[in-house]
Amino acid sequence: MLCPRPRQGFHERSSALTLALLSKVKLCSQVQTPTTSVVKALGDLLQEEELGQWRRTHYSSEINPSASDSEVLAMGWVSGVRDHGNIRFVMLRDMRGEIQITAKRGECSDRVFDMIKEVKEHTSLGVRGKVRSQQKAPNGAEIVPLELKAFSVSKKAAPFLIQGKTSSVGIDTRLDLRAVDLRRISLSTIFRIRQTALNAIREFLARQQFIEVNTPKMIATATEGGAALFPIFYYDREAFLAQSPQLYKEQLTMAFENVFEIGPIFRAEPSRTNRHLSEATSVDVEKAFVDYGDVIALLERMVLHIVDSVKEKNRDEIKSLELKIPTVELPFPKYTYSDLIERLQEAGERIHWGDDISPQVMKGLQDERTNGFYFITDWPASVKPFYVKPKSDSAEERISESFDLMYGSLELSSGSTRINRKDQLVARMAKQGLKPEAFDYHLRVFDYGVPPHAGFGLGMERLLMAITGTENIRDTTLYPRDIDRLAP
Repeated sequence: MLCPRPRQGFHERSSALTLALLSKVKLCSQVQTPTTSVVKALGDLLQEEELGQWRRTHYSSEINPSASDSEVLAMGWVSGVRDHGNIRFVMLRDMRGEIQITAKRGECSDRVFDMIKEVKEHTSLGVRGKVRSQQKAPNGAEIVPLELKAFSVSKKAAPFLIQGKTSSVGIDTRLDLRAVDLRRISLSTIFRIRQTALNAIREFLARQQFIEVNTPKMIATATEGGAALFPIFYYDREAFLAQSPQLYKEQLTMAFENVFEIGPIFRAEPSRTNRHLSEATSVDVEKAFVDYGDVIALLERMVLHIVDSVKEKNRDEIKSLELKIPTVELPFPKYTYSDLIERLQEAGERIHWGDDISPQVMKGLQDERTNGFYFITDWPASVKPFYVKPKSDSAEERISESFDLMYGSLELSSGSTRINRKDQLVARMAKQGLKPEAFDYHLRVFDYGVPPHAGFGLGMERLLMAITGTENIRDTTLYPRDIDRLAP
């Protein structure tokens, strides 16, 4: 509609006509495009809101046909959206699974339907609605929404998909948005299995009369005498991040006999392999009045308990992701180091007695028993730390009472009988070029009756790799640290 415009010098027929015309002009001059607030109200209904009095009444796993016709309030984040015009499906995921929200025009209010149409993946959402049986939905039920609240609206699309077992982008892209990456079911399942494994370890060791301890992570000297240390400033002097709780847990056997710790260890190894981390979680166990044969038996029983617990408590995740959990039978196969060297040489590997056995070399061993869990025992004393006890009956004590637990070519754990006599410990230090005075804080307790003892350290992330079949160790830790990554 065109607004009449006043013309200069026109003949005014009457004052009433003039007033009417001027009124029209004024009215038309106020006609504008819709204001910003109007546009926002019409096209941006899904506004972020406070939690307020809303509280979850049901988790996704509790919404099933038995709850049909009941009103529920569910909360989670949007893992998927499907739009079919007059019907829209939103998948809402919480810590226990997923629930389907089905909005159909005419079944829910126009406002709720229009809000649902604006929902995007990753939005944090609350929905109040009625449960309805739906065979094709998760748990056989869905929610017909009555009211919706967006607590945090997703502002952009993630650079990778969260559905499926594999990702179309590299791991570094995923790690840059790790919290989003962890929303992938295939990845979050690893950490649910990790929780089961940690609970199983504590349960098993508690039954064996172990006490859980926590030892310092800032130390004055190297635990194992190596160079793979992270130096830090400790007030006015240099200190290091602990490579292991080894010396502390040995001392604690004096007071408690059986101790264990689950905690971080730090190793400054400049490795870029799929099995190395600069910060890892270690399960460290130490037991008094035993030798390495006893803790070998303890370790394999603990691994069996862990795997059995995962199979029982994570059966739904295992089934949905088709994970192949290892079969565990006791006792684990055992090979001496010397036997393996001989067999590897016969297989054409260029390796000599006294060399370390690399994962690449181990792949050349043709033995089906090495596809699962097995032990390599009686390593050369020269390749083991100073606290590892040599075999007194071996020539010049060249062989040590030590072992590694392997899974295929992956080393999971290392353990040994420890030296419990001061003179022997000092001699071993000297042989490895270490200064005993640097370890005075440790050596002084050996004047007070350190018991015979043995123990091991088990890498938690590597154990998860073995159990879940994960290829990259960085996918078994929440926020990995390696030579190239210090954030997030």
